[in-house]
Amino acid sequence: MSLINELKPEDKVQGNYLCKYKQILKNKNGKEYITIKLQDESGLLEGKIWSIHPGIESFLADEVVYVEGDVVLYQDNLQLNVGKIRRAEEGSYDLTTLLPHTRKDVKELENSLLELIDQVEHPAIRQLLENIFCDEAVYKDFMLAAAAKSVHHAYISGLLEHTINVAHIGVYLSGLYEGVNRDLVIAGCLLHDIGKLYELSPFPQNDYTDEGQLLGHLILGLEKVIEASREIPDFPKEAGIILKHILLAHHGEYEYGSPKRPKCIEAMIVHLADNADSKLKMFEELLQATDENEKNLGYHKILNRNMRRTIL
Repeated sequence: MSLINELKPEDKVQGNYLCKYKQILKNKNGKEYITIKLQDESGLLEGKIWSIHPGIESFLADEVVYVEGDVVLYQDNLQLNVGKIRRAEEGSYDLTTLLPHTRKDVKELENSLLELIDQVEHPAIRQLLENIFCDEAVYKDFMLAAAAKSVHHAYISGLLEHTINVAHIGVYLSGLYEGVNRDLVIAGCLLHDIGKLYELSPFPQNDYTDEGQLLGHLILGLEKVIEASREIPDFPKEAGIILKHILLAHHGEYEYGSPKRPKCIEAMIVHLADNADSKLKMFEELLQATDENEKNLGYHKILNRNMRRTIL
């Protein structure tokens, strides 16, 4: 099966893809047709089902489908004229080949997570991290989840990659200044986005849940930490308060969704580490998505500035 970004006009397509979009439309004569968008790890391809016939079986958006069709060029864009389409059979596909995913070695990221937990010296804080991440359901979801719907690290294992990056930055900053509780920094970094597991639905949807829309990942993460800390006898009150503050303050400012601004050095470190990784990832993703010989990269809506590639 060819990757979408390798397809050319007149190629024949036969394989499994994720259907990201489906809409029934009518042409000028009132005849119905279906437009779809297919996705694999390399990109998106628009498709057209011009007539409904026995080869066109029932399927929904966000389902994996088996497709046969011909690639054509329409208004300078590739398009697939679909001949056959149906829901793909369970076990006939690997979701990681149909969705963008981290370029980093997932096993190395996983090992980094476990090593960071082991570095925590405070027994109650380490126990808290173990209770959360050693939960089978949490661990499985955390390995695959995205860090966001679209802004940064919005791909399979993006949350894991982002979390490890934030923790490494946090640990580095902790070593530069006196009076920092390194254990709380590590715990805060590892848990700052744990609420994303409940804010966003799993792949292939990766969309906001009801809880995500109404509460957000700061509150959902706070609830998870409170729940886990209650399972530890005599969990230290001060550590619990500071850790909860770190989670609530990690966006840094009220206008960015934090109900509290960082009031201790550990919370400021976690905020800066999170902000650094998320912003730098936006730069990296733009550089990866554009021509390496192009200096001027256009206006970035999230970063609110014109972007530029450094070419010496």
